[in-house]
Amino acid sequence: MASVASPVIFKEFCPLYYLLNAIPTKVQKGFRSIVVYLTALDTNGDYIAVGSSIGMLYLYCRHLNQMKKYNFEGKCESITFVKLLSCFDDLVAVGTASGRVAVFQLVSSLPGRNKQLRRFDVAGIHKSSITALAWSPNGMKLFSGDDKGKIVYSALDLDQGICNSSLVLEEPSSIVQLDYNQKVLLVSTLQRTLLFYTEEKSVKQVGTQPRK
Repeated sequence: MASVASPVIFKEFCPLYYLLNAIPTKVQKGFRSIVVYLTALDTNGDYIAVGSSIGMLYLYCRHLNQMKKYNFEGKCESITFVKLLSCFDDLVAVGTASGRVAVFQLVSSLPGRNKQLRRFDVAGIHKSSITALAWSPNGMKLFSGDDKGKIVYSALDLDQGICNSSLVLEEPSSIVQLDYNQKVLLVSTLQRTLLFYTEEKSVKQVGTQPRK
């Protein structure tokens, strides 16, 4: 006899004031007071990552109820995309409005895990706003897409502290979504969706009609 599915109950949750109150609404830059806008968001079971218009990444640890801050050196620019990953180490990738991409390898208190914060930079391939990021499940591959249609593959060696990046695909319109699994990268742009086979470096379009 087939079991009867339990009814779906909708719940309304209040705003995360404990998180929002830990992020300033304004910061002082010289004589100017600058409003802080929240520009990017990603979550998993361990963290809530929030990007801001002042180039600051706010990372809230859900187990310790602690907020930490990470930023880019140099120019203060808006964060446009963040992507978390929990594998052997906790990683967060961050993209900005000018095309900068950085990976933060987070500190863990667990035995055998990373004990020092490290940062990896995707050097100078993107020249425009980052619109999508996608991890491989093991954290060794990161794909980044921008609003000019460029997709960059970055190979990370966390043990050696090395990040090697290369341009793998260039589309005529903005990248809006990336997802990676089993050597296949799913790419959505403003005009089409395609599968990029990373081993063969071949492309297969999903559907035949362009998006309007």
